[in-house]
Amino acid sequence: MENLRIPGPTPCPHEVLQAMTKQMINHRGAEFSAMLNGVTADLKTLFQTKNDLLCLTGSGTGGMEAAIVNMLSPGDKVLSVSCGVFGDRFADIARTFGADVTSLKFEQGKDCDPDAVKKALQKDAGIKAVLLTHNETSTGVTNNLAALAKVVKEADKLLIVDAISSMGSIDCQVDKWNLDVAISGSQKGWMAPPGLTMISVSETAWKAHTASKMPKFYWDFSRAKKYLEKGQTPWTPAITVVYAMNVSLKMMLKEGMQNIFARHAKLGDMTRKGVKAMGLKLVVADEKYASNTVTAVWPPANVNPDNLRKTMRDKYEVVLTGGQGTLEGKIFRFGHLGMCDEAAIKDALDALRKSLPEHGYSPK
Repeated sequence: MENLRIPGPTPCPHEVLQAMTKQMINHRGAEFSAMLNGVTADLKTLFQTKNDLLCLTGSGTGGMEAAIVNMLSPGDKVLSVSCGVFGDRFADIARTFGADVTSLKFEQGKDCDPDAVKKALQKDAGIKAVLLTHNETSTGVTNNLAALAKVVKEADKLLIVDAISSMGSIDCQVDKWNLDVAISGSQKGWMAPPGLTMISVSETAWKAHTASKMPKFYWDFSRAKKYLEKGQTPWTPAITVVYAMNVSLKMMLKEGMQNIFARHAKLGDMTRKGVKAMGLKLVVADEKYASNTVTAVWPPANVNPDNLRKTMRDKYEVVLTGGQGTLEGKIFRFGHLGMCDEAAIKDALDALRKSLPEHGYSPK
């Protein structure tokens, strides 16, 4: 069986796949209502929040757009804090809908510096909201969200967080860290297929939503909240993905949040040590900020990472992913989130070690 080691979509457990084979049900009926309410309650536990939580049918990027249009108005000043492709994408979405975006960019491979964020906020008191990416999958960097959030909230700004590839795998404390909006996606650490974006919304965020004037219809949080009160979604949901989440969330709660975080930390450490043992270098500049859900790696000199990945896929059935943006064709990335164990990582590392010599590099 193919060893899918990309940052998403991630493999699904057998029980989750089986749940998806059930026949369709009435999405306005009692059975779906009970299931949606249960999924929402379980997600609140794993988001570590008492805030409202909405399940919308769409991708993680859809969730990012939903957060922007529900919180902001055209012309609002926004600080975009980015250290990679997905941080930049958040800024692009805000600009598309007319926000006045100031970009605070950090070098790829480095984390976002809270002190620099603090200075940027002091420089422009008119900033209304801050966009942050918790886990930057393009470079394998996990930002210190607790420290960044503290700076943002001390400045009394609205905090909108892309936690798509961290939530459910890496500790992300929505209430303790005062995250106003936190976004995730079913295809990441949740062991389910693509199709749902899950978004927590604080009381402060609801106040911002009331004042927001960016256009919204499908993504309207007010409609989603109104329908959730009767156990429904405003539009036809991805019913099979809700089936899947209903099972995967129970599996996650049984494993326990702290055990999940520890498992991902162990797998991340195993991956990083494995590639370094072959003489390869990580993209992340300081391993203190290395992601436990994805590891980005520089290939050896004169080795094309895309050709290397092709060898791993064709000969060993191990699928890695390449770089994005300015790193396209320059790096390769291991995903180790969701349904992943030590055996899967060992298999992937073995495939890498066997493939490298075919491209002119002998691992240490």
